[in-house]
Amino acid sequence: MQITWLGQACFKIQTNNTTIIIDPFDPKIGLKMPRVTADIVLSTHDHYDHNNISAIKGTDVDPFIINNPGEYEVKDVFIYGIKSFHDKSEGKERGDNTIYRIEAENINLAHLGDLGHALSNGQLEQLQGVDILMIPVGGTYTINAKEANEVISQIEPRIVIPMHYKIKGLNINLDPIDKFCKETGVCATDTLPKLKIVKKDLPQEEMKIIILQPA
Repeated sequence: MQITWLGQACFKIQTNNTTIIIDPFDPKIGLKMPRVTADIVLSTHDHYDHNNISAIKGTDVDPFIINNPGEYEVKDVFIYGIKSFHDKSEGKERGDNTIYRIEAENINLAHLGDLGHALSNGQLEQLQGVDILMIPVGGTYTINAKEANEVISQIEPRIVIPMHYKIKGLNINLDPIDKFCKETGVCATDTLPKLKIVKKDLPQEEMKIIILQPA
């Protein structure tokens, strides 16, 4: 499996025979959305920095679109959409948000979208056994660095990939990654262009935080 961060909350996940794009963004956020194709496109919520689905073309046929909670099976990939909220007021401020759990190649991934609150017991039950967690850390519109660290402690993944924080070019007011690194105290200084991982290579002892370079 190969995981590439395209900026903001957008990821490309490639398995042996499937490409998944999560949360493609509109270029008006100040970042250029790369030209990519996919078999599956996920959108966590209907905000312009997460829902530019039309920018993604299919490989052979139109991609399978998922933008709501539910259970899905597409090309040997199992996807579970879990209802959550974009704020601490059960969506009254910014609406709903869908967490996605993705199972492929014996690896369990979770993408939290623009999560705005601590996880409930019911949500945690659906996220048991997550290996790789993609989590917002930039605050303002989502959980901040301290809250992200608390959610990580709730889920206890093997690998954490921070997202949705201030990077060069982004015109949305978010905190930089430094705040999250200071909060956790375990960020590596090196960044990776992409993460290539198989089940047997997942960390077995200590959780690892991996910072990806935006493609």
